[in-house]
Amino acid sequence: MCLNRKDLGLLALRSAVGGVLIAHGTQKLFGWFGGGGLEGTTQAMDHMGFHPARGSAIAAGVGEAGGGALLVAGLATPAAGAVVAGTMAGAVAVHAPAGFFAMSGGYEYPAFLGAAGLAIGLAGPGRYSLDHLTGHVFDRSWVGLLAFVGSAAGAYGVVSRRRHLVRLREERAAVEAEQQEGSGLS
Repeated sequence: MCLNRKDLGLLALRSAVGGVLIAHGTQKLFGWFGGGGLEGTTQAMDHMGFHPARGSAIAAGVGEAGGGALLVAGLATPAAGAVVAGTMAGAVAVHAPAGFFAMSGGYEYPAFLGAAGLAIGLAGPGRYSLDHLTGHVFDRSWVGLLAFVGSAAGAYGVVSRRRHLVRLREERAAVEAEQQEGSGLS
């Protein structure tokens, strides 16, 4: 058997992207690798405007760890890529106000991970994968289409709801600041 460079490249890319996502997801879910665990992530999600915060923390952790694990295994690759892309869309929304570059808190890093997940989901896992081993049962075109449509719709809903809740929070804070100013308590 001769090794195929393209398939080795896909294996390396799936392993790298999936491994990073597994690490980030397990930080959120279990507190591994210095993460906040589910409680810390729930508090962070609440602060960032995701509600319900605990459900959002679980979804982000599972989206990252689960999507990453599926990418590493090369199993249900279109769905894994869609889950990763959708999960990272939520992270991009949080970081977008800080601009593009990660060094200033921007969305560069989650955008890259989301784009990599999307690309792997579209390209397929290659020969060195569970999808290939199982005859591509979970790697069908219609699976990919449904997964990407569902992920895009879910990401749109979550990001829109967060944007609305953040706007309401900002308006409330402005009203409270005006009331304090008007009462001479500033």
